Amino acid sequence: MIDITHKNTTLRTAVAQAIVTVSKPETIAAIQNDTVPKGNVFAMSKAAGLLGVKKTPDLLPDCHPLPIEFTGIEYEINALEITILCTIKTIYKTGVEVEAMHGASVVALNMYDMLKPIDKGIEINNIKLVNKKGGKSDFTDKYRTDITASVIVCSDTISAGQKTDKAGKAIIKKLEDCNVAISEYLIIPDEINDIQSKVVNAQKQGIDLIIFTGGTGLSKRDVTPEALEPLLDRNIPGIEEAIRSYGQERTPYSMLSRSVAGTYKDSLVLALPGSTNGAKESMDAVFPSLLHIFRIFKGARHD
Repeated sequence: MIDITHKNTTLRTAVAQAIVTVSKPETIAAIQNDTVPKGNVFAMSKAAGLLGVKKTPDLLPDCHPLPIEFTGIEYEINALEITILCTIKTIYKTGVEVEAMHGASVVALNMYDMLKPIDKGIEINNIKLVNKKGGKSDFTDKYRTDITASVIVCSDTISAGQKTDKAGKAIIKKLEDCNVAISEYLIIPDEINDIQSKVVNAQKQGIDLIIFTGGTGLSKRDVTPEALEPLLDRNIPGIEEAIRSYGQERTPYSMLSRSVAGTYKDSLVLALPGSTNGAKESMDAVFPSLLHIFRIFKGARHD
């Protein structure tokens, strides 16, 4: 199975269809009058469909087991056709399209099995996905393509040449994947004055997004939040909460990080953890969705 551990949990819905076509009106009448010898066709087929949905990952080797939080089976009769709609909902990291299609298929197959003693001309057709919502494609946005960023690594050891920066490079890669241009990449020591001057200078240069990595922990030299907070015009606690929540699901130590998000004049300022994983996971938690802020914060111009 593919790795979905980096994905965010969202509400996901899928609706699939199958069509059962019978060969004579008497078959439809038997279903409606509940005179089919094997029992109530709609009720038993719905039960079969519910079981089919739950068994989907047992039959398809690359299908992730996931919590099914709603399954709805609906029928519509049109002349000799019975349209089956299977709706699935979950709050999870991956979609439920396959579960919905499998459910519709099993409902149709059970109907075939129940009706074949009274109708030899039954066909199953048009098994397909009708629609889906809640996945990555559902949350796409026409993000501005003129966003610029400054990435600043706060580390005494890296600035002294004793270690190599990896966290800043991970941040840059994510930004480039999101079509954000890197205006500057700096490495500075953990000094309040240095941190504050970089924010002021970047904003004066017209840089939209100023990202610091490092200095958000609890050691005496971790002063990035203390440096930034006096400068910020407005905090954005939702971004901070999203970063810590995402990280906490992956390591129990994320709650100790003091990530910061806020605005300084017309720039967005972030302070992320200094570890490579911490920086990468923080970026995964909020990008590219965070770029939506520039439609509100600075207008919706597109290139």
